[in-house]
Amino acid sequence: MSTKLIRKILQRALRLSRKKKCIIQMLADTLLLPISFYLALLLKQDSFSLLIDARIVDILILSVPLSLIIFLKIGFYRSLIRYIGLKILKTLSIGVLLSTLVISATATLQGVTLPISALMIYAMIALFLLGGLRLFLRSLYLHSMMRYKTRVIIYGAGSAGSQLATSLRKDPNFSPVAFIDDWRGMHGTFVEGLKVHAPEELSRLINNYGVKRILLAMPSAPRARRREIMKMLETLSTPVQTIPGMADVISGRARINEIRDIMIEDLLGRDPVPPDQALLDANIRNRVVLVTGAGGSIGTELCRQVLHQQPRELLLFEICEYSLYRLEQELQQLAKEADISVSIKTLLGSVQDRSRLESVMRTFGVQTIYHTAAYKHVPMVEHNSVQGIRNNVFGTLQTAQAAIATGVETFVLISTDKAVRPTNVMGATKRLAELICQALATEQHTTRFCMVRFGNVLGSSGSVVPLFRKQIAQGGPITVTHPDITRYFMTIPEAAQLVIQAGAMGRGGDVFVLDMGEPVRIYDLAAEMVSLSGLELVTPENPEGDIEIVYSQLRPGEKLYEELLLGEGVTKTTHPRIMTANEVAWGWSRLEAYLEQLHQATETMQHERIRELLCEAPTAYTPQSKIADLLWRDRQPEHHSSHATESVAETHEKSYAPLSADGNLRPVASPGK
Repeated sequence: MSTKLIRKILQRALRLSRKKKCIIQMLADTLLLPISFYLALLLKQDSFSLLIDARIVDILILSVPLSLIIFLKIGFYRSLIRYIGLKILKTLSIGVLLSTLVISATATLQGVTLPISALMIYAMIALFLLGGLRLFLRSLYLHSMMRYKTRVIIYGAGSAGSQLATSLRKDPNFSPVAFIDDWRGMHGTFVEGLKVHAPEELSRLINNYGVKRILLAMPSAPRARRREIMKMLETLSTPVQTIPGMADVISGRARINEIRDIMIEDLLGRDPVPPDQALLDANIRNRVVLVTGAGGSIGTELCRQVLHQQPRELLLFEICEYSLYRLEQELQQLAKEADISVSIKTLLGSVQDRSRLESVMRTFGVQTIYHTAAYKHVPMVEHNSVQGIRNNVFGTLQTAQAAIATGVETFVLISTDKAVRPTNVMGATKRLAELICQALATEQHTTRFCMVRFGNVLGSSGSVVPLFRKQIAQGGPITVTHPDITRYFMTIPEAAQLVIQAGAMGRGGDVFVLDMGEPVRIYDLAAEMVSLSGLELVTPENPEGDIEIVYSQLRPGEKLYEELLLGEGVTKTTHPRIMTANEVAWGWSRLEAYLEQLHQATETMQHERIRELLCEAPTAYTPQSKIADLLWRDRQPEHHSSHATESVAETHEKSYAPLSADGNLRPVASPGK
């Protein structure tokens, strides 16, 4: 019988109803049980006389239906043959043992004495025939489906890898063919019927078995070790995927066989430092907590972590209706899964609306505020500078003053590394927001202000990571502004957790700086993301690669290198990844007069005056290009004719070179456009 015909028969059988499959199995067993009994008598040489005894037929007529009823009652026919395993063989063993007892009892009633050895042989043959038939059909099914499955190698032969192999055998999409493990003691052994090989054999195994994917089953391994493994796997050009972390598996948030792509966050992120629970609880547990900009990347993760610290009430303040709705649904589900009873309130509003803020804070008795609401995308704020100042500077001012007026205990400002010696409007506005909190901290003693400054977070809305993913999915090219540009990166969960702990350390006016680790070259980040996708980078040595990296010029206000500190007054704290910085500050009276001038300039749209004022403040703001605000540019004679019909989106898609000799900004079309 050809493989094609077997596959066709199996596919038809699989489409039968559960009831019909059960009937077919019972009919097969109706034949196999008598065969097992006669073979037992035949093998037992002193039982030949029983073969021709007419009473044997009567014994079988009574015992076989009773045996089938027993099999049915113990659930033997509930299992699907394609998923049969050791557990069903255990059930079959119990059923065969009971069937043997039924035959013995029936024979006694018929006046026939059966040797105990014949009954034992019957049990072994029945177990072999009934179980063997099912295992044979299962192997036929698996063999017929093999050509449709993706062959994979599992890296990691520990308990997670073993569970993964077991799960994949039932999966219609993947077929594990071998294990790879770093431990020499495992090499040559078998786990779940698959041989364990050394990492050096990977290339040969991929070619021999036609492997299309490598599954990393090391959920408990440190990120440093996972990164080493990924570096080694990069040379193979085989897509690598992973299973969820063990914490997610144990907590029930994920299953061991939920295979997903390896994210760059998995490798760039560091192994977390165990949090100080006292610091996590200090400003949150049994308190009323307000998060502004709750629907943003940082705001959303802060809300998740605040929820787990069980505040009395969690207030989500957000200007975008959809983001607020989405976040509420997620948090309600998280609370349900974690069995946390927290009142979650959704509040639409702008941080520039002080009356709305005061009303919210007073009504709910807010005790802690995490102020994440801000425009953070450097080119977007550069092109819309007035709105950036209104939201980032005066939005922070209104929120801070509302907090003081309503007696809020703690106010934590989420700042950025771009506030250090800023070359862009966004960074300057965030430094001004810090100055506001510093000044207000010394002006009053009702609200404790502190600021937490950190770099880019992986996967946030403003991060390059989502953009690179999109460009890779589209086949490239990946656009990088400069070959030497570097950035600090941190995972969103780590950043949010450190923000909460830093906020609890503040005494008033503190500027906390998170340890971001080593800066990452953006080119290397893009190259690694290409490799993780199972693709090859186009290089001079490999011109036939899949994805090309092209360079555009630095955009307005963009730096090659980011900094996290001003000055040298850096002090360590009790937390290894949180430091404090001694920053220049203005007193409130001086800052208030300055802010009045800035407010007047923004209201009258005086962009030149705005730039002058930004340079006057102790922000170390040093713009490196002409004003890039779209409204200002459109009013300039040299831009009006060429950009009269240019949309905001089109302008945003451009990159800009440094100033030309005549002082004008030269737009340069981004490669690949």
